[in-house]
Amino acid sequence: MSERGPSAAPAQGGTPGSPSPSPAAAVPLAAARRTGLLVTFVLGGLTALPPLSMDMYLPALPEVTDALHSPAATVQLTLTACLAGMALGQLVIGPMSDKWGRRRPLLAGMVLYVLATAVCALAPTAELLIGFRLVQGLAGAAGVVIARAVVRDLYDGVEMARFFSTLMLISGAAPIVAPLIGGQVLRLADWRGVFVVLAVVGLALTVVVWRSLGETLPPERRQTGGVGSALRTMRGLLGDRVFAGYTLTGGFAFAVLFSYISASPFVVQEIYGASPQAFSLLFGLNSVGLIVVGQINGKLLVGRVSLDKALGAGIATITVASVALLLMSTGAFGEVGLVPVAAALFVLMSAMGLVLPNTNAQALMRTPHAAGSASALLGTSSFLVGAVASPLVGIAGEHTAVPMALVQLSCSLLAVGCFLGMCRPWRPREPLAA
Repeated sequence: MSERGPSAAPAQGGTPGSPSPSPAAAVPLAAARRTGLLVTFVLGGLTALPPLSMDMYLPALPEVTDALHSPAATVQLTLTACLAGMALGQLVIGPMSDKWGRRRPLLAGMVLYVLATAVCALAPTAELLIGFRLVQGLAGAAGVVIARAVVRDLYDGVEMARFFSTLMLISGAAPIVAPLIGGQVLRLADWRGVFVVLAVVGLALTVVVWRSLGETLPPERRQTGGVGSALRTMRGLLGDRVFAGYTLTGGFAFAVLFSYISASPFVVQEIYGASPQAFSLLFGLNSVGLIVVGQINGKLLVGRVSLDKALGAGIATITVASVALLLMSTGAFGEVGLVPVAAALFVLMSAMGLVLPNTNAQALMRTPHAAGSASALLGTSSFLVGAVASPLVGIAGEHTAVPMALVQLSCSLLAVGCFLGMCRPWRPREPLAA
């Protein structure tokens, strides 16, 4: 492990073996928590950046396919490029935030995000659009990876799980609002207008971060050393079976989610004939389910039911919904309409409200000494697996939902295997050594 200053357990309810806060660190952290509502909105906006970047663009995918004269599989690579950029960017920015603090890397990434998004609006070809979506993802990674690290700086244990569920109230609203905005933008402009709106949103969020989000990692708690030290820290984290298990469980669950994000515009609009506006409404309804279940998790289950039990229930539900989607898409129930498919997708999306906050909390509770690096590994695994899933769902063309359902079922079964085989929730665990 890399050298570091004295670590501080950020909040009440720390895990056994977590270091106690130093007096110097406790005062600024307590002050930061007193601004809880403002911090919640700022961090919620940062975690909403990925769904905003992807979901606002979803209703325009068929139009982009026609406008740039590219096949659907190629246009879906614009989603893959953004995801891949966010995955790779987190690997760099996460350790940077452990070394230099949270604020400076975050602001630099946000400025670059705004510039890359503006260039996307001008892209004349699919290839150029893919390239700048990659840059957009690399820059946007700063928001999501540092937001998780800030949560780890400020909270621990049950409080951290609750805060992640609260963040879902804001970040989960992005998938509701984004396609609706995207659909309305398409009434007034072409697909390029979507990127103009994204650039404006990114600029506004940059200003809010600059004015409102203070530093949460004091100098005495920062990592020292260079690239080699950061790599050793990550290797140590990945060497912990439990941390790696939660990371992979969350990554495969995210792949299930992203296969839905990538394929649903074509499944709902091309196969079932829904309009972009109807697709946006269905997508928003599914996101409402995710938010509601996330709030049930944070307000009712956390503290009463173990995080592993809630997580296990969520993974099981996702698996059952994936089986139902595969049976419907292969014609096992005969010809079905949009309503049964939409119902299964609603159940699948809603169950993510149990999986995503709890995998994040369980993994980060083991890493108080390197929250930025741990957050980077969590995010990278999710975005990389999602990036691989994206082109697979379109491999058989635009007129069948079978690839989407197969990817969802495969990834949900892999999530179950990682949770049971690596996390082993029925066994007591030793804390991860710093």
